[in-house]
Order: sequence, then structure tokens, then C-alpha cells
Amino acid sequence: MASNYFSKAQLKLIWKPLTAVSVWGLSFIATKFALAELDPVTIINLRLGLSIPLLGVAAWVTGRSFAVKPKQIFLTLLLSTISVIHLMIQVTGLKYTSAANTGWIIGTSPIFIIILGWVFLREKITGRQTIGIALALLGLALLISKGHLTSLSFIHGAGDLLILASCFTWGIFSVINRKISLNFPPLVSTFYMFVFMAVITLPFNLNSDSLGSVLHLSLTGWLSIAFLGLLCSGFGYALWAKSLSEMPSAKVAAFLYIEPFITFIGAWLILNEQITSVTIISGLIIMIGIALVNFNRE
Repeated sequence: MASNYFSKAQLKLIWKPLTAVSVWGLSFIATKFALAELDPVTIINLRLGLSIPLLGVAAWVTGRSFAVKPKQIFLTLLLSTISVIHLMIQVTGLKYTSAANTGWIIGTSPIFIIILGWVFLREKITGRQTIGIALALLGLALLISKGHLTSLSFIHGAGDLLILASCFTWGIFSVINRKISLNFPPLVSTFYMFVFMAVITLPFNLNSDSLGSVLHLSLTGWLSIAFLGLLCSGFGYALWAKSLSEMPSAKVAAFLYIEPFITFIGAWLILNEQITSVTIISGLIIMIGIALVNFNRE
């Protein structure tokens, strides 16, 4: 049936970003399983330990150059440090909130990119984008407060607020990454970033508690880590980088709208998370707002 709507050439292109956002959407569910047995830093290190070799091999097989200049090392280290902070906040936030909420909130990342771009890069914000931002923020307030906008009790939703903070750090990462140029192919830049991230975080794992938790990790825990390291950080990033080289970036980015829905459905089916009408309505309002922010008339 799909062939009636897409040519074979188109299907060869769209399966890559579609697969990437699908595994990324399920990454929050895998992280929830891993958090039952491991602390956030250990999860990040194990994930990096599996993805670095995979990305390195993928870059080597595709003939990418690993040559690097001193300035590029400093800029990569800067982005890697921000990425570590971003992941630490996000994984910690997942301990205290649902995967479904996380998926919807992560979808607001483009808002922070737009706002920070306006503040630091003097990029214009249109009236339509302003409406979209306001609408998405309304959806966020509904989601975090569980529909009780008149109550201040939602401030105690630490998990949701941490996930929201991780969206802000991702905005910082994106704006800096837009301002500077690493002059690396996407696979190589991601490979070097992950290496630096591992170097930054590894010292925090050199203790008996972390090593003990890894040695006693259950099969479910290992499967979760394998999914995060090999599929999400490794295979997913490789497919995304390949998609960016084959399609316009705006078309590739459009697939990110699917990610919250993948998380939402996965949280319901796999984690048996309670999905309320407020969750659904809030999520849809957020997505409509994000669509307005990113809508391009061309």
C-alpha cells in the first residue's frame, strides 16, 4: 500500500530518519528500565562505551577522515561538556517523571532554540512563532500541573522541570553548534563528541558502587543499555547523519514530530503508564504550538 504513495526511491530515503526517531522515541522507555538498576552517570557511560566503537567503524567504512585541528578539539570539547550536562539533567529527570511526559516535553526543544537564537544570534521571531511558543507553553503548563493551572502544586513536579531544563541545555547546544563550525562530517563530529563525553564522565564511575551495579546488572538492564548504546546513540545517529546528507535538513527535521508519539505509545504499551485525557490534550497542544513555531510557508 505504501508504494501507492511513495516511490521506491523515496522509501529508501524516509526509512532512515523514520527509524532514527523511532528508536529515539523508545530511548526514554529503555532509560526507565535502566534507571531501576543503575545511576544516571553509569547509564551514560555504558551507552557511550557501546556507541563509540560503532560510530567509529561506520565513519571508517564510509571513508570519513578523522583528521582534526587544535581549534576543532577545543570546540568539540565545549559541545561535549554541554552534552554531558544535558544528558545528566535529562536522565536524572526521568527518575522522577513518566516516559510519556518526557516525550511531550522534549518536543519543546525547538522553542528554546528559537528564543536563544533571538537573544544571542539576533534571529527574528515572527508573530506566528510567538503564538506557537505561547501555545506550547500553555500545553506544558497543563501537562506539568496535570490540568490544575490555578494550583501552584505543579512546582513540585521535579522530574518534569528537570526534563524542561534539559530542553534549555539542548537549546544552548544547538545555538552554539549553529554559531561555530567544526568542519567535520556528522559521523566524525558525533564520534569525537562521544569520546570526549566518555572522558569527562568516566572518572565519576570509578568506584565500587558503580562497578558493582554493572556486574549485577540483569538481562533487562543489559538489553536496555544495548538498545541505548547500539541502536539509539550508534545506529540512530548514523542513520540521522546519512539522512542529512541525502535530504534537505528541514525535511529531515520534520520527522522529529513523530518522536513524542512513539514515546507516548511505547510508554502505554510497554511501561503500562497511566495515560489521562489531560496528558493527551496537553501533548497535542504542545505539538500544535511546535508546528506553528517551525512552519515554513515555502
